[in-house]
Amino acid sequence: MPQEPARGTRLFTVTADTLVAVDFGPRTKGRPPGPYGRLFARPGTRAFTLANLLARLPMGMFSVSAVVMIAGTRGSYALAGAVTATGLAATALVAPWTARLVDRYGQARVAVPATLVAAQGSLALLLCVRYDAPAWTLFAAYAATATTPNTGGMSRARWAHLLDGDPDALHTANSFEQSADELCFMLGPVLAAFLCGAFFPEAGTLVGVVLLVTGVLAFAAQRSTEPPPSGRTAAGAPAPSPSPLRSPGMPPLLAVCLALGAVFGSMEVVTIAFAEAQGHRTAAGVVLALQAGGSCAAGLLYGRFRFAGPAEDRYPWCVAAMTALLILPLLAASLTGSLLLLSAALLVAGMATAPTMITNMTLVQRRTPEGRLNEGMTLAVTALLGGIACGSAAGGWVVEHLTPTAGYGVPVTAAAVALLVTLAGPGVRTAP
Repeated sequence: MPQEPARGTRLFTVTADTLVAVDFGPRTKGRPPGPYGRLFARPGTRAFTLANLLARLPMGMFSVSAVVMIAGTRGSYALAGAVTATGLAATALVAPWTARLVDRYGQARVAVPATLVAAQGSLALLLCVRYDAPAWTLFAAYAATATTPNTGGMSRARWAHLLDGDPDALHTANSFEQSADELCFMLGPVLAAFLCGAFFPEAGTLVGVVLLVTGVLAFAAQRSTEPPPSGRTAAGAPAPSPSPLRSPGMPPLLAVCLALGAVFGSMEVVTIAFAEAQGHRTAAGVVLALQAGGSCAAGLLYGRFRFAGPAEDRYPWCVAAMTALLILPLLAASLTGSLLLLSAALLVAGMATAPTMITNMTLVQRRTPEGRLNEGMTLAVTALLGGIACGSAAGGWVVEHLTPTAGYGVPVTAAAVALLVTLAGPGVRTAP
């Protein structure tokens, strides 16, 4: 009686003049998951990531929506710019305190009420604009939005909690988060401009509020992945913990963030001015989106690599590559004057942005004292926002007093300053 071949053996037979071999060995199902597949195979990670992306998208919508809403109804870009600048300054003051409360009392306990206060500020701004309230009310309303929690920082804190002891997986998570930042800041302004133009001037702000509140509520509901409040002792009293600003190497890292923010702020203003000078102002958003798209793709690719050495060793190389690639837009604008070639140059230049920011945030996490991770990352974001404001002002001044082409020297200069601080700053290239 014939018997079934044992597993792991091969059966040979002859068909006509062909020898056929049949392998009864076990079969593997599909390819093994990649680093991102393994990352999101962990329980609860997909749920909090999707909720956080929903909450993070409005971060790129609110400022554009406010400018369009105020300028469209009041007829003054100067007023719109002053209102958004006030909100930025208020955020720089309030955001670190909000992050400190998040570390001390927990994400859900602090983020939800802070978001509701910020949402009320946005709705108050909408009503003040809609019903022609005095100008000072616009400043007060927009300043109230400064309590918006750092949703990206809270997501990174969850990854740090879940992946404690796995630096390779944390590198992949940080790469994903930076790419998500780039994606949200690329899609947010486009969505805001579409809503305000296709419906009514207040539509961008209104939709942004709905997305923010819904996303934060859904994010806070994912309690299984929330890091425990680590700023309190067993007795319930606040645990003593040094400020992130006092950590070795942290001040120069924040100085680098300030310089990198100047790169982003000046690049945006100069590119808009250059596109307008070429008679294609409406294409400026697409050109800037290419830069963000290049950064997003590079960030996802960067997360797939595994590095043997510490992040301190590759950080100067990342900043140096970013500085070198930023010369390409300057050359494209000055030598050709072609918006198409400038777009290609910005796409390539953007590919160094995400790796630099990923490595920067990794170093910030390592230098932040235990229990104050949200505060440390929020300080980095605050430095970036301050740099964006300074870069926008510097880029605008060069464009107005010189030429838009000369304006592309501002981001190159800012990146060179970041490189000098990286090379000379105490503790930046020294592992803690």
